[in-house]
Formats: sequence, structure tokens, C-alpha cells
Amino acid sequence: MKVFKTKMEGVLLIRLDVFKDLRGEYVETYNEELYNKNGINIKFIQDDISVSRRNVLRGIHGDNITWKLISCLYGEFYLVVVNCDSGSSEFGKWQSFTLSANNRFQVLVPPKYGNGHLVLSDTAIFHYKQSTYYDSSRQFTYQWNDLRLNIHWPIKNPILSKRDELGRYV
Repeated sequence: MKVFKTKMEGVLLIRLDVFKDLRGEYVETYNEELYNKNGINIKFIQDDISVSRRNVLRGIHGDNITWKLISCLYGEFYLVVVNCDSGSSEFGKWQSFTLSANNRFQVLVPPKYGNGHLVLSDTAIFHYKQSTYYDSSRQFTYQWNDLRLNIHWPIKNPILSKRDELGRYV
């Protein structure tokens, strides 16, 4: 695996090794020892998957204590990571990544950062590991088109949940 710093403090882009032969591919999506050797010393305790169809946009969601390791198991999506720390001089800064089953990238998202994704393929499977158990009472949500963030999304009318449309729990 290769680990790359991004333009955002604490956000890492990880390229997994893919072993191919005549049978297909083999990818190790997580190995604690290997991640520790690469300076990623985070204990992950929960895994989650969402399956969505083309033009579904989920997020911007996060909390102040959870690390997330995000990958695409099937299909392709446009991932946006946003600094949501209102006390940071970098508040509102964002970066986008395209994750797919073909490129095998992962993105490590620190606490106080939110993430959202737009499905680009007919179907996509979004996978993430978390360093804490999910607790909706800790979550923050920003609207996908929040003017303060000025995020570029490659869509004008995505399919949204009420939470994502309003930028809050309903």
C-alpha cells in the first residue's frame, strides 16, 4: 500500500495493493499491522456499508471524535471531505476524490471533518471503518450545497434524504 498526504491536515489518500492473476483480483482492505507501519495507529471498531444508486448524494456528515477509513467496494463515487471544525482557520476547506472498485483508493477522514459522496455508477457500495460506535446524537450535518462551503458537485439535482436536503436531522 502507498499512503499520500492531501492538501488537508490529517486527511490521507491510501492506494491499496491489488494482486491480479488469471482468476481475477485479490485486495487486502485492512491489516492493522500494515497500517501501523505506515503511521496510521487508529483502532477501528465498527464497519458500515451503504449501497446506493446513480445520482444519490449522501452527506455532509461527521462528528468531533470519529476517524473514518472510506473505500469503494463496488462501482464509483465522488467523495468530498470537508473541514467542519468551526474553530479552525481551515473551516470550510474541502477536497474531492474519486473512489472506485477499479482504483482501490481509500481516504482516511479525521474527527471534525465531514464527508459526503455522490454515486457516479449505476450502483456503488460505500464502505467505511469507524474508530467509535455510531451515535446520531454526536453527528453534525451540512447541506450538500451549503454556500459557506461552496463545494463543486458534478450534479445539479441529486437524490437526497430529508436530512441531507435540509442539512439537519428531521
